[in-house]
Amino acid sequence: MTATAPSPNLEDFPVRTRGAYFEKFTSGDLFHHHWGRTITSADNTVFSTALAHWSPMYLNAEYARAHGHKDAVLNPFLVLCTVVGLSVEDLSESGGPFLGIEDCVFERPLYAGDTVRAESEVLDTRPSGSRPGYGIVTWKTTAYDQHDQVVLHFVRKNLLAGEQLR
Repeated sequence: MTATAPSPNLEDFPVRTRGAYFEKFTSGDLFHHHWGRTITSADNTVFSTALAHWSPMYLNAEYARAHGHKDAVLNPFLVLCTVVGLSVEDLSESGGPFLGIEDCVFERPLYAGDTVRAESEVLDTRPSGSRPGYGIVTWKTTAYDQHDQVVLHFVRKNLLAGEQLR
């Protein structure tokens, strides 16, 4: 005879509302996202191979050195995904649909062991024309390395629920 675990009491797991709602954002607001992330060679290898992004620039140090780099370059899409992730808690954690990235510019390469941090500025907010109670927020996010050099910047948008829908 097998013992079964007691059913959890759902009251012990209250739903926690996370993230900000549409009305919390005002054009010009600046968010300094948390402490950043050091990106490792392992991160780069797993990311690149999982996506079948076989560029030798990201996976072969000798190839990258032959093209003027000091080592294998971190896959820029890994850097982009990491930076978006750094901003989620402050900007879009409430779960609003991601509407895209525009004007993405990679200013300089990063290498294993480099650390990125990010900040975002609210560029625009507007009520949704098709979803009553929702709004679209546009942010410009800038990423910096450990030397405070800009490595990446982009504009992204999310659809966020208004306060009354939370």
